[in-house]
Amino acid sequence: MGFFLAIPLAAQEPKPLPPPASQEQEPPEEDPDLKPKEYSFNPLEASRNIIAGNFYFKKGNYRAASRRYLEASKWDPTSGEALLKLGEADEKMRDFPAARQAYEKYLTVAPDAKDLEVVKKKIAALPTHSGKSRPPKSH
Repeated sequence: MGFFLAIPLAAQEPKPLPPPASQEQEPPEEDPDLKPKEYSFNPLEASRNIIAGNFYFKKGNYRAASRRYLEASKWDPTSGEALLKLGEADEKMRDFPAARQAYEKYLTVAPDAKDLEVVKKKIAALPTHSGKSRPPKSH
């Protein structure tokens, strides 16, 4: 009986092995969450982030508000509202250099804004260092 089973196996031709790959294989795709986000002009997405930022700002979560306003300013770099509110949120977090940068960018985006003088006064009143960590004391 074993003899009859061996005959069909012997009759089969051996399958040739595939040729070795001459090129290196490409690495697997990266995790899409790790890739940097690409922004294109999208005022609707900017508006959505401003609304979320306003919600967080009212709740007193200035870090989340700041992130949303920053995101909004990336979707619409011409959004004066996003930049002004980003400056206010950064100021509440005592990140004065970031607040100054947001306010200055606001002035370049909206040079004819109604609150131009108020924002200029805010910039002038901001300390030059961040309030997050104290500067070293001089003896």
